[in-house]
Amino acid sequence: MDYTILRDLAIIIVFAKVFGLLARRVKAPQVVGEIIAGLLIGPSVLHFVDQSDFITQMAEIGVILLMFSAGLETNLKDLLKTGFKAFLIAVAGVTVPLIGGTILYMCFYGFSEVGSSEFYTALFVGVILTATSVSITVSTLREMGKLKGEIGQTIMSAAIIDDVIGIIVLTFVIGFKNPDSNPGKVILNTALFFVAALGIGWVIYKIFKLADMKYPHTRRIPIMGLALCFCLAYVAETYFGIADITGAYVAGVVLCSIKDSSYIAEKMDTNSYMLFGPVFFASIGLKTNLTAIDGSLILFCICFVLVGLICKIIGCGLVGRLCRFSWHDSLKIGVGMMTRGEVALIVSQKGLSVGMIGSEYFTAVILLIVVSSISTPIILKALYAADEKHPRQVHAK
Repeated sequence: MDYTILRDLAIIIVFAKVFGLLARRVKAPQVVGEIIAGLLIGPSVLHFVDQSDFITQMAEIGVILLMFSAGLETNLKDLLKTGFKAFLIAVAGVTVPLIGGTILYMCFYGFSEVGSSEFYTALFVGVILTATSVSITVSTLREMGKLKGEIGQTIMSAAIIDDVIGIIVLTFVIGFKNPDSNPGKVILNTALFFVAALGIGWVIYKIFKLADMKYPHTRRIPIMGLALCFCLAYVAETYFGIADITGAYVAGVVLCSIKDSSYIAEKMDTNSYMLFGPVFFASIGLKTNLTAIDGSLILFCICFVLVGLICKIIGCGLVGRLCRFSWHDSLKIGVGMMTRGEVALIVSQKGLSVGMIGSEYFTAVILLIVVSSISTPIILKALYAADEKHPRQVHAK
């Protein structure tokens, strides 16, 4: 065993907690401080901690636990109420960034013919921008007590649908590059996963409901719930090719209607708050190495970040307005959908592995993740603060 991981964990936890508290002192969400902590102790500044496979895996568990908790706090009635609206918002959240990213690359490196390798590279840059990482938005909304509202549930639903659509789009684009890829199989697997989740999930819900009635408020319920979370995350990723966080969220939704769902969420929060959460948010900063940025890429990186943020706000926000949300609430939805994280990294790494993009573009993705992760909580908090100051004006249709 490499015992340096224990030193790294100690550094991450201390710095994440200190900077998290400092963030709260300046009225910013705690996750902002934890991300800045990771950036500070990472390769870009102090170089106290290097990104490692162990930290990456710990961070992934943190994401899974966070999404499981979000599923547990989901109100199924609100989810069904916002389902169609969320679908339309998710479609716009994929389409607009896909087009924007493709055009951005072509503006920098030339417009290529359809079917050429440069065209597929441009298209893949657009695919990277379609990804949404709702985990940071979820943490922020939970911290403000807004996750269970209509806006929070709409963002949650749209983000889950966004990831599913994004995976399908990714498979199609890779299929153009790799003839062995089968987009039809991915669509079928996605449909099968949700059908299986609906059927098996109902049976699991009944089993947990009976167990909850027989052993109310006992630790065995959260333990089995955690096992279900990891199991569905594994099944989704391994057998259906869907992001593990989607499986974790579905596990939470399956259990959200039992009486002890809040008790399970409370136990999950303890693990997340103490260890896995700080490691996940700090790992975002750890992945960033500002010294690796070449001067010729700076302008592209800036434009990449701006296009990535603006396209989500415009696409999701405008469709939110068409769905009869107020302009102010539509802006919240657009901002809530603009965060990028683990999904964007997975997509980028997939592009590198199949030769669709070069490693130099990975820096731009990391910058987008950092900027969106830091700016989204701050903007969301400001938007909700405006609700308290001017409740009538901001909710006017």
